[in-house]
Amino acid sequence: MGLVRPAWPEQALRANIHAQISLALNRIYTEWYPSKGYSFNITNSTSYDQYYVHGRTIFAVMERITDEIFNTYVRRTGTIEPYYTEYCDGKTVSCPGMKQWGTVDRANAGMNALQILRYYYGSNIEIVRTQNIRGIPKSYPGSPLRQGDRGTDVSTLQRQLNRITQDYPFLGRLSVDGIFGPAMTETVKKFQRQFSLTADGVVGRATWYKISYIYVSVKDLAELTSEGETAGGALSGGSYPGSPLREGDTGTGVEQVQFWLATLAQFSSSIPSPTVDGIFGPATTAAVRAFQRSQGLTADGVVGQNTWTALYREYQSAQSDMGSGYPGSPVRRGDTGDTVKLVQFYLRFAASNYSALPTVAVDGVFGSGTEAAVRRFQSTFGLTADGVVGRATWNKLNEVYIDIANNLLAPDQRPGTFPGTLREGSSGRAVRELQYYLYVLSFYFPAIPRIAIDGQYGAATTAAVRAYQRQFGLTADGVVGPATWASIYSQFGTARASGPVVVTDRRSYPGAPLREGDTGSAVQYVSYLLEYIAYFYPEVQTEGISTVFDPAMTTAVRSFQRRFSLAEDGVVGPITWDALLQVYLSIAASQRPGDGQQARPQADWPGYGMAEGSTGPAVQQLQQWMNDIARLYCDGRFLAEDGIFGPATKAAVLAFQKGFGIEETGVVDEATWNTIRDYAAQADCPDCPDGSGDDHL
Repeated sequence: MGLVRPAWPEQALRANIHAQISLALNRIYTEWYPSKGYSFNITNSTSYDQYYVHGRTIFAVMERITDEIFNTYVRRTGTIEPYYTEYCDGKTVSCPGMKQWGTVDRANAGMNALQILRYYYGSNIEIVRTQNIRGIPKSYPGSPLRQGDRGTDVSTLQRQLNRITQDYPFLGRLSVDGIFGPAMTETVKKFQRQFSLTADGVVGRATWYKISYIYVSVKDLAELTSEGETAGGALSGGSYPGSPLREGDTGTGVEQVQFWLATLAQFSSSIPSPTVDGIFGPATTAAVRAFQRSQGLTADGVVGQNTWTALYREYQSAQSDMGSGYPGSPVRRGDTGDTVKLVQFYLRFAASNYSALPTVAVDGVFGSGTEAAVRRFQSTFGLTADGVVGRATWNKLNEVYIDIANNLLAPDQRPGTFPGTLREGSSGRAVRELQYYLYVLSFYFPAIPRIAIDGQYGAATTAAVRAYQRQFGLTADGVVGPATWASIYSQFGTARASGPVVVTDRRSYPGAPLREGDTGSAVQYVSYLLEYIAYFYPEVQTEGISTVFDPAMTTAVRSFQRRFSLAEDGVVGPITWDALLQVYLSIAASQRPGDGQQARPQADWPGYGMAEGSTGPAVQQLQQWMNDIARLYCDGRFLAEDGIFGPATKAAVLAFQKGFGIEETGVVDEATWNTIRDYAAQADCPDCPDGSGDDHL
């Protein structure tokens, strides 16, 4: 146990044992050594992992504690990966993580083991217990995967490559259908070239573990930064139904559970895939129990709130990796795979609320029954009834699913149907629908306040309605009559079709320097920036996310200041704060280091809206187009093409929207994007000088 001694306070011992268990599990979970070409999962060296000598005498207190907590580990809240709980003695060796001798002081001060761990690793960690105790499976399937192969191993690779593509866009997104086709071969070749492997398009052992390693790396960064962005304006379909679901139950709640389990079963052989039929039978119970065991939950086969939340969280994680938005091309008869399953699931959900719609099987095969159901759905909702799921049909399917899952619609009621005049004092499902539309629009129009979706038309809803009416030139009386309702639903449809507005998390200087000894959210934000930047700049040290400005953070700040030629005092004053933010934004705004040549993003709509605070290649493309237009009209007002949507970019967007008769919002939705793109295509002004601009935040 290294320097951990039996005379230490028990809570210090517990904190150290938790850290040692989690570090070892993290090495195994992330396949750290196999990804580097080694044939083992863990070492027998205290310099790297743990050290164990069979038969050595151990102290009774150590045996008691270890026997009690051997199946626990530390993780970040909302994740399943064991946390990398780096530690050292803190006297002869220094490190960014836990100082073992320091745990004694913490315990003597009255901290328990969890408080000690949070002191060193941040407040967003927890200790969990798992019942999933078994041998370590060898993830590589044993033989190379290549074009023509099928199955869950191929699905796993597709899911991982799609997640990697978010940070390496040039790889290209794949359909997660379990089929190793030509597109996947090309993606694998691009991946292999990027990471110095033989570019043959075959996933052998080296490529498998390199994909695993990069996947773990970008997922870790995603946990740290929440993708560097926050997307708003969408209710989830994961609202707990209010009471446990168990064998014998039926209905849409059961269908949701079954669909989530069926999706997760593709990525875990321990979870059997149930039929999505809305009937909670023995097969569903068995799948629920298997999932509960995998999550360390009580394996009773009953879906209470904890199991529901865990299921939805894991399903969302899988969807974020696979991509759950419109797949980019129409889905039609003859198609197979996960995208078809999602279409069928949406159709089943719609059929639960609309008597005219047939119920289909969720089998991943787009046959005649699915085509007929799509046609009926399209007819019901005023779409072209061709039986093909294009973007408009996809969006309507998703809209109907979200509305039903969140109890916004009465049976056979279509979204957007005027329910009669609503005003302060009204209540019920129609108010919930109104509040949902306003909630979504608040992410696009900052003047509209964010409100709760509770079905009660109170003062907050009245204020939001008035703000909307002012925004769109309606009588601001706070009452929703036919004109206001029609306008709200129309704007909601436009905004929702454009996707969520995505902005980068950035904060203002707190007003006073941060230094060693300080605590709080501003310190945590600095540690977050340092951790993010350190991922791309190895010279920058990091101690992990923490709310405590301790000596290790001082060292980390100094390393950042040294790397970027600032006064090296270890204090985060306004200059260092701004530098941290600018480096962070520059990274978030650009292609990731190592992505190859910086090329202009494609002209297709990126699938999300942009507003002040957004960053990324899509913003850079927008700036390039607006500069092309400025040259076309010899305007002379040019933007910095830095991928950062600051005040100057917003002003240019507003001016463009005004000049070309688009709703003046300062938000780039799909219509604004396409119009700017089309006008930029006309740009040809050779006599106009190139411009330069400054769009600093």
